[in-house]
Amino acid sequence: MIAAAFTQSKELWYVMRASGLVSLILLTLTLVLGVVNVRRYATPRWPRAVTTLLHRNVAVLAVVFLGVHVGTAVIDTDVPVGWWAGLVPLASRWDRFWVGLGTLSVDIMIALVVTSLLRARMTHRTWRAVHWLAYASWPLAMAHGFGSGTDSSAWWARGVYVVCLLAVAGAVVWRLQRPIAPASLSGPVGSLDNRFAPRPATTGGSS
Repeated sequence: MIAAAFTQSKELWYVMRASGLVSLILLTLTLVLGVVNVRRYATPRWPRAVTTLLHRNVAVLAVVFLGVHVGTAVIDTDVPVGWWAGLVPLASRWDRFWVGLGTLSVDIMIALVVTSLLRARMTHRTWRAVHWLAYASWPLAMAHGFGSGTDSSAWWARGVYVVCLLAVAGAVVWRLQRPIAPASLSGPVGSLDNRFAPRPATTGGSS
């Protein structure tokens, strides 16, 4: 009875919806930071190493909240989504199309995580090709949230969607218009990395 009460509780529903919106916000921020990192944007006060570290940490948080969202969705008995729907698109027994879009986004995120963990064993071209899928994962997640979210009609939820949409659109336009800075101009990153790079061996006669 305790398990049944938990899977049918309103708190579980709130956690599912909140984690979904938070994961969308974090995914949006991850995409924007990825664009900033690719453009090699850096200033003396904001080196590229900071953007790279922030991008990775936000991406990890996005995966964590996405896991919470999927987990609470499949165990909530009020909404018959089903366990398979968490990984197999269009397998949901509830709101099949919109949930299927969310599942596609989850599958892409899993591919991104797996290839990141195996990056040392992959060519850079292959890894980069897979990570281009991030541009497909975000609109799928956005459409899923707007289409299947029970609170999508609320003004604050629409505000979240609008802000996320404007952030990604602005980042994409900036990426297309701003030329990529050559590696030699990314001084803050190079200087930070050189601090931890091994120094060349010296001969005994050197001072």
